[in-house]
Amino acid sequence: MNKIVKLIALIGVVAGTTACTTVETASRATPINAPLAGVLDTKAIYIKPDFKVADINVTVPETLTVSEANSYKPRADIVWRGDAYGNRFEQVKAVMETGLQIGAEKLSGEQDVILDVELVEFHAQTEKVRYTFGGKHEIVFALTVRDAKTGATVVPTRKIDATFDGLGGIAAVNAEKAGVTQKVRIIERLAEVISLELQKPYAM
Repeated sequence: MNKIVKLIALIGVVAGTTACTTVETASRATPINAPLAGVLDTKAIYIKPDFKVADINVTVPETLTVSEANSYKPRADIVWRGDAYGNRFEQVKAVMETGLQIGAEKLSGEQDVILDVELVEFHAQTEKVRYTFGGKHEIVFALTVRDAKTGATVVPTRKIDATFDGLGGIAAVNAEKAGVTQKVRIIERLAEVISLELQKPYAM
């Protein structure tokens, strides 16, 4: 038993040392063999990004459907109650732009890029969901990264799923009292997601 414990401890030390060495020796904007999905692909060369976001273009297609139904799961692409009743397309676009901009400002790399973002789904909470079990904020968008100088595609279009758990019941009420509305939480989530996505290795 003691031998097994020592062996496990030794493996942990070796693995930890290897991980640290990889992080320290990998230079910025250099090819690394680390696919986005974490699955080894020896045929592809992956680049560690070194981005600085120069501009963000957010598109909310008019073909997306909107629902104002106060049900648990309205059948629509856009469900939003974080603003007063109005143009939901413009409202969710503003939320997307704010969150993405905050996240993008965390990057200060050498390559200026433009983000083209197209909304696929923005399904936040209805009143019925928010004041019961909470549910999820389902937010999905397509992201394309282009070089700011040439306009050439740097990272091809891929779908980003920013879905996360929403607060419900007493937790939602207490959060609102503290100023943490669902809009605030979604903006924070978008900022976190885009910052992480833009630091992931991408294939050449």
